[in-house]
Amino acid sequence: MKKITRGLATAIVTMAIAVPATLTGTASADQRTSGAPAVDRAAPFAEVAPGAHATGDAKHQKKGVRLALPRPTGRYAVGRDTLHLVDEHRKDPWVPTADRELMTSVYYPAKPGTGSRAGYGTFAEAKAVLDAQPDIGKLVTPRELSSTRTNGREDARPLRAGGPYPLVVLSPGYTMQRSSLTVLAEDLASRGYVVATVDHAYESGGSSFPGGRLLDCVSCDQVLPTEDLRRVSDGRAEDVSFLLDELSGPKASWRHSDLIDDRRIGMAGHSIGGAGTAAAMAADPRVRAGINLDGTLFTPIPDKGLDGRPFMLVASDPKLMPPNPEDTSWEDGWKRLDGWKRWLTVTDAGHLSFTDWPVLAQQFGYTDPMAPLSGTRSQQITRAYVGAFFEQHLRGVPQPLLDGQSPAHPEVVFERKG
Repeated sequence: MKKITRGLATAIVTMAIAVPATLTGTASADQRTSGAPAVDRAAPFAEVAPGAHATGDAKHQKKGVRLALPRPTGRYAVGRDTLHLVDEHRKDPWVPTADRELMTSVYYPAKPGTGSRAGYGTFAEAKAVLDAQPDIGKLVTPRELSSTRTNGREDARPLRAGGPYPLVVLSPGYTMQRSSLTVLAEDLASRGYVVATVDHAYESGGSSFPGGRLLDCVSCDQVLPTEDLRRVSDGRAEDVSFLLDELSGPKASWRHSDLIDDRRIGMAGHSIGGAGTAAAMAADPRVRAGINLDGTLFTPIPDKGLDGRPFMLVASDPKLMPPNPEDTSWEDGWKRLDGWKRWLTVTDAGHLSFTDWPVLAQQFGYTDPMAPLSGTRSQQITRAYVGAFFEQHLRGVPQPLLDGQSPAHPEVVFERKG
């Protein structure tokens, strides 16, 4: 398979990573609706962590598991707003009869004790994932998965005293929901960022949209047979530009847009979300800094670079995946990156180690041999290095953690610096 590496191969060969049984097929008529208002404050759809490929041992079944996300490391309480955004000036690339839609969860520093506990996932999303994961379904039920305890508070009163805050956009891996980056989103918000996680319509294995719709991966039928995954990363760049228009700047429609300092915007993405991050930086100068968490660069870094803006590549352990000499996207991209840059590898990390998945799997007793790094260490490392990157490049606070090997994180290997 050509140019499908850094986890995309895993995701495609073992589509059960996040794609429910309803993956294939076309969108139904009610999924193709358009004409909704440009911004719709939706009910708190929340999200579900993806499953992993069925290689775990389910014989040690646990009953009545109660899942919870780790507490954020920052000093701020975390609020959350859930938005349904419709781009009335752009048709959906996968369902051309519809306007392009996004679901986004916006996390922000909040006043303690306000709002109500934010949910993690709809029951429908959880059931879709577990229906495709019979081994995982023996360990956790859809109700338990969708009831994962979060740290965010829906509709919490924003804390304006420390703002305006930098904005970080988080884009999930292909076929995965925005919830897969909730641990990271909550942590960044607790440290004084506004954070937007995004569901890109028809690119996940099942995401809830208004009207009781569960949109599946229509795009998979179109791009996987031809391996034209650049369509996905290019499209995400367009999605992000639209999202920035809605959240920040003089024409923003988000009710708390004054929380955002639109001069300090960054982005990080997992898997193809990482490719989308590079594509967004190339297309939109508002994105000042970016991180690719284990994603092949399907949209190449431009020959002219990224105008000196910083970029960090973070890879899973190459020993856990067969090498693919055909994928030279990181090698090629590294040469073109013309600003501050790092290339890190995390020993024993699998492709999903940068998401919520290892944290949840550890709690309900699932072990993935392709990701031996524990859920605890996976998220400690992800939060530490992503947080340090944005502290340095959006706030201008030097971070020694990014200078070289750290005794606190011996798993992290600095492959290259520039």
